[in-house]
Amino acid sequence: MIKRTLFLFFFYFGVIFICILFLPALVFPKKITLYGGKILGFWSKFCLEIFLSTKVVVKGKEKIINNKKFFIACAHQSQFETFFLQSLFNSPVFILKKELLRIPIFGWHLKKIGSISIDRNKITKDNLGFSDQIKKHTNNSNRPIIIFPQATRVDVLDRSPFKKGVKRIYEELNIFCQPVALNSGSVWPKSGKLKANKTLTISILDPIMPGINPDEFINILQKSIYEEIDKIV
Repeated sequence: MIKRTLFLFFFYFGVIFICILFLPALVFPKKITLYGGKILGFWSKFCLEIFLSTKVVVKGKEKIINNKKFFIACAHQSQFETFFLQSLFNSPVFILKKELLRIPIFGWHLKKIGSISIDRNKITKDNLGFSDQIKKHTNNSNRPIIIFPQATRVDVLDRSPFKKGVKRIYEELNIFCQPVALNSGSVWPKSGKLKANKTLTISILDPIMPGINPDEFINILQKSIYEEIDKIV
């Protein structure tokens, strides 16, 4: 109980402090605010290690794609990955729900670093509503886009089919996909108590090359991520 309380207090205090500290960066080039995002990534890992005695392990760093355009498809179980992946990859661009941009200070930073917002109520099978933004970013930047194929945080044992948005992105961008599996929900679940003295594993999986049939792609992606989660839970 004490460990969990200390973690929550210091983690969120640190997030608020860093966001306020980097407020002046909003009027300067984007790279300064991106540096703040990397600090948040290290801070999330630090707090888990110090206050919950969590061992954070990153597997497969050597598989991270270099010198090619790619997007990241990552399992989503916790707040942890939304912070930590900023320090693991080259300041990825998040596809996130529009409501997050309305949060004072925090939302301002998200907007500054080029996050792509979506209105989930308007996403249909035929129209994702944000394809042009994604294409424009991919053409003009080397920062990878990151998408959570499950669309929201889920339980670590949840094996629901991936949403079709990731298939559309793969098809339209025609670039490599970097799958990422993790078990963060076993430490910091969406609902329920934080758990101490656990190992949190982030697995960088083999890239999926472009040009595969979209339906086959999403099957390969889902299979590779869920099979890896089964190994690390």
